[in-house]
Amino acid sequence: MTRTLRGAIAVASTVALSMGVVATATGTSPGQAKQDIKIGLLLPESKTTRYEKFDRPYIEQKIKELAPDAQIDYYNAAESATTQQQQVNTALAKGDQVLILDAVDAKSIQSSVEKANKAGVKVVAYDRLAQGPVDAYVSYDNRKVGELQGRALLDALGDKAESGEIVMHNGSPTDPNAAEFKAGAHSVLDGKVKIGKEYDTPNWDPNNANQQMSGAISALGKDKIVGVYSANDGLAAGIATALKAAGMNVPLTGQDAQLDAIQRILLGTQTITVEKPYKPEADIAATMAVDLAEGKQLPDDLTPVTVTSGSGQKVPATLLTPVVVDKDNIKDTVVKDGLYTVDEICTPAYADACKEAGLE
Repeated sequence: MTRTLRGAIAVASTVALSMGVVATATGTSPGQAKQDIKIGLLLPESKTTRYEKFDRPYIEQKIKELAPDAQIDYYNAAESATTQQQQVNTALAKGDQVLILDAVDAKSIQSSVEKANKAGVKVVAYDRLAQGPVDAYVSYDNRKVGELQGRALLDALGDKAESGEIVMHNGSPTDPNAAEFKAGAHSVLDGKVKIGKEYDTPNWDPNNANQQMSGAISALGKDKIVGVYSANDGLAAGIATALKAAGMNVPLTGQDAQLDAIQRILLGTQTITVEKPYKPEADIAATMAVDLAEGKQLPDDLTPVTVTSGSGQKVPATLLTPVVVDKDNIKDTVVKDGLYTVDEICTPAYADACKEAGLE
């Protein structure tokens, strides 16, 4: 557990305790003190399994733990920046005091953030740093994610790094995290490998990645491609399908520790993924939101760093540390962290691979 995370969890505990003390001093119950809290939760899409399976329930659970009577208004933008802007308008009309916002498009959402700010509504940027007057931000060190991916790809290539070309599949150009993953990967890969083809992938769409990879194989020739950088596991799924169709199996990266990616790692059709444990990130976002809804200033332990958004705002933030997951540490990462049980991973199709990896 990182020092930042320990501090955040400690702060969350202190906040919960202090709420009770304040309520007692004013002669009201904790429930009464929090009954008027209204928080809007705006997530970007549902194709990536993390949002509905992990982020939403973890955030809602933590908010209810800290403020049992809080009203939570949930919205999913289904990859539409326009829809998300409309959802912000709806949240403001409902009287939400704080928005936890994971932006579809960090730039286009700026006008909505500014509108919220003018209305006195606080905005916690979640996972992606939206532009505009954001009040707080929690995510992972996204440049570090790209560095870890690039290093893992180089390690997997070994002596083959200079014998062919790699293909790079970056994320959506509207996602500021994608630019950081890309920059981190390039900082490791540039000068060490030849990049035959490189793509940005709109909406993080696996189908687009599949088409891009098929096009790269046709253009470069399958014998010249020695490895593939994929910015996340969704893209890796589409890429892996294209590689299999071409009869290829080369090192392939990913991110998000999706279940299908863990299973591909066991089979050897994906090399690594990067885990960003969802619960610590969700807990910190929920703690920030409850604090802000109660009119409190966020403590330094909860926002130990400052980041600069694409629109130039200085935003107090927490950046957590990502972890590489490979075939050798599945049990000590995603299983230990409670993302998946061994039974969920080791369905009959993966039984032999699980046994070989010590997942029993």
